[in-house]
Amino acid sequence: MNKQKKLKQIHQKRLKTAKAKRNPSKKSSYICKADRQKLEDLEVLAPHNIP
Repeated sequence: MNKQKKLKQIHQKRLKTAKAKRNPSKKSSYICKADRQKLEDLEVLAPHNIP
């Protein structure tokens, strides 16, 4: 049962990634912590460059 559940999760994840490739606008808008820090640093250094 546990193996079947794991296979189902893997299959759903593959479907989700394929769907995201077909329609990039539906990708997750999550920004990792390191990238957020970089964006904050850029904003502090040059706030007029960011729209």
